[in-house]
Amino acid sequence: MSDTRIQLTTGAPGAAVLGIGAYRPRRRVTNDELSQTMDTSDEWIQSRVGIAERRWAEPDETVVEMSVAAGGKALAASGLAPEDVDLVVVASASLPTMIPGAGPEVAHRLGIRRPGSYDLNAGCAGFCYALGAAADAIRTGSATHALVVGAEKLTDVTDLTDRSTAVIFADGAGAMVLGPTEDPGVGPVVWGSDGDQRDAIAIPTGEGAKLTMAGQAVYRWATTRLTDTLQQAMDRAGVTAADIDVFAPHQANLRIIELMAKRLGLGEDTVIARDVVQAGNTSSASVPLALSALLESGEAKSGDLALLLGYGAGLTFAGQVVRLP
Repeated sequence: MSDTRIQLTTGAPGAAVLGIGAYRPRRRVTNDELSQTMDTSDEWIQSRVGIAERRWAEPDETVVEMSVAAGGKALAASGLAPEDVDLVVVASASLPTMIPGAGPEVAHRLGIRRPGSYDLNAGCAGFCYALGAAADAIRTGSATHALVVGAEKLTDVTDLTDRSTAVIFADGAGAMVLGPTEDPGVGPVVWGSDGDQRDAIAIPTGEGAKLTMAGQAVYRWATTRLTDTLQQAMDRAGVTAADIDVFAPHQANLRIIELMAKRLGLGEDTVIARDVVQAGNTSSASVPLALSALLESGEAKSGDLALLLGYGAGLTFAGQVVRLP
């Protein structure tokens, strides 16, 4: 038996977000349009979940196509060349195939040569899970620069005649590029799961199976169990609610977002992401899509500290503090 000691790589002191990109499908679907095909109305939808419209992808707007579009924008914003990236992670709960995954194809399409690449499915928490894993890979030296994508085509797995889900779920992709830094720009991830409620959100197996959700159970869980996660994310990053410039949780429901912000005691000047109003629930794409919208509008600015939270099927959750590029 050899007594040779295994060596470990050492990475940077921290990781930072270098660029953000987004892709929103071409088709806008308003509440009034949905009311033509199901028993619902603009007032009914907005009073319950706060959604006014959402984007539904066309056949050519696949998970991979949207990932490439969002990833390309993030890469351009970062100022890096494709050959600088050595890790690609695609978070999605709506991939049409189990194998092959989207990550290697997305990397190839973007000209990223032979990166470490994988797909991650943690439901709507997927992007924050992937962001945490990629930041840790940079800190340990397993990667130098990483592309993290959250992409969903939920309309493929949603019954578009069922008002309990069709009014909520939507499509899109968001991405971030991470790189090494002396001054950490991505705080420690706080993640976990409550598997006793694993069936609250599900896509059953079998041909034609569609997404199901116990809406009230998920609402109660999110509004009673996740404030502690957000506080832990701030504590581990060494910041307080007074330091947070932007709050960008998963865009599931406007009522949940506003209640979380109130319970955290965020300051009046804190920018609250409300992308759900125009984009609907885009699962693992919702956090980067929301951040991209805030940066584009000028509501959020470079250098701002943002508190992120993803949560969803599993039931999984993950949160962290990041500094915006």
